[in-house]
Amino acid sequence: MPIEELLVDDVTIKNIKLERATFKEAEEFKHMLTQDIENKKLKVVVDLSDCLFMDSTFLSALVTSLKKITEAGGNLKLVVIRPETLSLLELTGTYKVFEIFHNRESAVNSFK
Repeated sequence: MPIEELLVDDVTIKNIKLERATFKEAEEFKHMLTQDIENKKLKVVVDLSDCLFMDSTFLSALVTSLKKITEAGGNLKLVVIRPETLSLLELTGTYKVFEIFHNRESAVNSFK
């Protein structure tokens, strides 16, 4: 599965194990997040460390998921280390919407 789920304490980590995150994975991602919200997993880190390219559909899925999880009382944070992915977030202005971290540990610790 291209989206691996890990649990650290009460923080759910979605590790996007893809070089290219596109519409196909966006649907799977949204479905996973909907299940998480229903199961009260409201602290989520999306690790995009392996991602070189993200299309607009996957970016939209991230934004939509952030909105849903925030409305449920939680938060979704990103781990971005690749300049290509960070450039996309800057170009689209979505870097202002997300809390972005350079490593998973910092993102998880930010929930404490």
